[in-house]
Amino acid sequence: MVNASILLLTKNGGEDFRVCIDAVFSQQTTCSFEVVIVDSGSTDDTLVIANRHPVRIERISPEEFHHARTRNFAASLAQGASLVYLSQDAIPTSDNWLNSLLSNFEDPAIGAVYGRQVPKRGSGIERHEVLSNLYGESRVVKHPHSSGMLGYKYYHFSSVNSAIRKEVWQATQFPDDMKVFEDIGIAKRILDSRWGIVYEPRASVYHSHDFDVNFLLRRYFDIGVVYQRLGIWDNNTQSSLRSAGWRGFRQKSSRLFRRGEIRKNASSILKDLGKFVAIELGKRERLLPRAAKKKMSAYNLFD
Repeated sequence: MVNASILLLTKNGGEDFRVCIDAVFSQQTTCSFEVVIVDSGSTDDTLVIANRHPVRIERISPEEFHHARTRNFAASLAQGASLVYLSQDAIPTSDNWLNSLLSNFEDPAIGAVYGRQVPKRGSGIERHEVLSNLYGESRVVKHPHSSGMLGYKYYHFSSVNSAIRKEVWQATQFPDDMKVFEDIGIAKRILDSRWGIVYEPRASVYHSHDFDVNFLLRRYFDIGVVYQRLGIWDNNTQSSLRSAGWRGFRQKSSRLFRRGEIRKNASSILKDLGKFVAIELGKRERLLPRAAKKKMSAYNLFD
């Protein structure tokens, strides 16, 4: 009997993948688990590294990879009652990571869990700020009655580091039409189906990506588009996002002229303003010409 299936989507994972999979097989747990790898065309040593461990490997072509469909494909291969999604460059911070995720399923009302993401060493200030805001130190239980309290964070969920009951996945699945932010799509389906989702900070991984300003703003434009398509931008979501943005602006403005930090804080404020504008444009993408939207989308949502 397999309790959990750890699902890894790989392509040229390099050293991060080696550390990741070593950490997976170093977990101190009585839970029986399998590791299923879906590789989309690695040309480095990723599969050599994977084969040092007892894993199942399925190969697809690079052209077949799709954020939602490939995750659904990986789940269809799984034997476990819990589907654990872990990015190839997300490295568990302890040998109790898996237990910390799965222990939340002791509550039969919980359909999914996602864990904390800690910035990797050397990450920029923008990633530190975003991750500290989304992944705090306190455990959060999301259920249909908590949407008003959580605002724009209510539907937040990340398949970088998460677990979903297989029966819940079977009833919801990742939306096949979503090119990106497919984890928000399945979170909405889970919560709208009256299952709870837990944010579990004890199940933490090292994971972060720094984006240049151009890509960052285009990414936030896509966030606005996707949230609008999912019907998430209600009054509560928008007001909570504005409140959080205003609170962050005041905090950064108060320390703007500290010695040695003027440039850093000014840059952070400008990025925040840019992200806010990008989201607002994404929410109103129907008013924009298609040629402009194609240029503004980071993930080719209008191709």
